[in-house]
Amino acid sequence: MGKRIENARKLIDANAQYSLDDAISFFLNVYSEKFKVKFDETIEFVLKLGIDPKQSDQMVRGAITMPHGLGRQQRIAAIVDVARIQEAKDAGADEVGGEDLIERIKAGFLDFDVCIATPSMMPKIAIIGKTLGPKGLMPNPKLGTVSDDVATAIANVKKGQVEFRAEKKWNNSCWNCENRLF
Repeated sequence: MGKRIENARKLIDANAQYSLDDAISFFLNVYSEKFKVKFDETIEFVLKLGIDPKQSDQMVRGAITMPHGLGRQQRIAAIVDVARIQEAKDAGADEVGGEDLIERIKAGFLDFDVCIATPSMMPKIAIIGKTLGPKGLMPNPKLGTVSDDVATAIANVKKGQVEFRAEKKWNNSCWNCENRLF
């Protein structure tokens, strides 16, 4: 550990439990004043839920829209029916198409951050599932990227929608709170 982290740990009572509000105000007020840096810092929020993510009934997954966005614009590809192409363009999608966009993706086009689709296009998208899946770009109804309301789905992504899920690699045996500040 560096000197900065060692000095920061001295400010924290290891036996105390901090509420989320207390932890955030500590970082905003005490920590950031004592340890000034020349870059924008981030706070990583890790929860120990006590679940077994290998069990399908205990999986935690979803999406939330951040109140102040993500700090950068998301590039959106919308795979929709021909009748809804103009609706997706008007909503702000960067790349819009149907089977023609699927063919471009199959040929190697991946210049987008989020892929949104309508339910009727999902059987056709299955062809490029092996391309989109490993990159985390495959549309998913649980995350709101497969929707009949294309305009709302695009608006949510533009506002700063973030996916969250329980990680399978974190379990009780490998969690080591000594490596964390709190």
